[in-house]
Amino acid sequence: MTGASAAPRFPRVALFDLDGTLLDSAPDMVATADRMRAARARPPVDAAMLRRHVSKGARAMVAASFPELDEAGRDALVPEFLQVYREELGRHSMPFEAIAALLAALEAGGARWGIVTNKAEYLARDVLAGLDWRQRCAVLIGGDTFAEKKPHPLPLLEAAKQLGVDPGACVYVGDDERDVLAARAAGMPSIAVTWGYRLEGEDPRTWQADAIVDHPRELLDPAAWPATQTA
Repeated sequence: MTGASAAPRFPRVALFDLDGTLLDSAPDMVATADRMRAARARPPVDAAMLRRHVSKGARAMVAASFPELDEAGRDALVPEFLQVYREELGRHSMPFEAIAALLAALEAGGARWGIVTNKAEYLARDVLAGLDWRQRCAVLIGGDTFAEKKPHPLPLLEAAKQLGVDPGACVYVGDDERDVLAARAAGMPSIAVTWGYRLEGEDPRTWQADAIVDHPRELLDPAAWPATQTA
């Protein structure tokens, strides 16, 4: 109809962080820390405390689980953490509420979706296999796939390249400031989500993302997504 505005549509490509954005993986991390602490005759970790560190990576979680160790001692435990974590992978974690509906809505709307995470690629692939997402996920970039990881823009730029689209035609969704920084450097609109893992004092509303979302169900509305390039 003449003069009518087009209905909002999902972006051509939606790229997501994994831990704390699509997946509540903290229970797997807590189980990993508890096994390591039990092996050393120590009580279980403070689960609420450890959740805040999940998006910061294995070293941060080892440091939170064993705060009495120096840097060298913590680094020495990282391989053990990753091995135990792989054994616990998917046993306790699950997608956040409404994520399944969101991914289905993107697909029904003709959008492709993928994952760019700082988690090691082999671990991320195991996660996707356990969720039956491997065939649905259009691209997967891990923290060790390339020479750089977030907040460097390279992983996002490579994801767009693999999908044959301009970075500006994608939207990146994440729960950490480095997600927003990586997207901005890649020329990609970003969404900061507030349901993920954050340290005390971290405020997504200061990250200057293009949009802030408090629950996955909000993203079922294409109008909630920032505008992208159409080319």
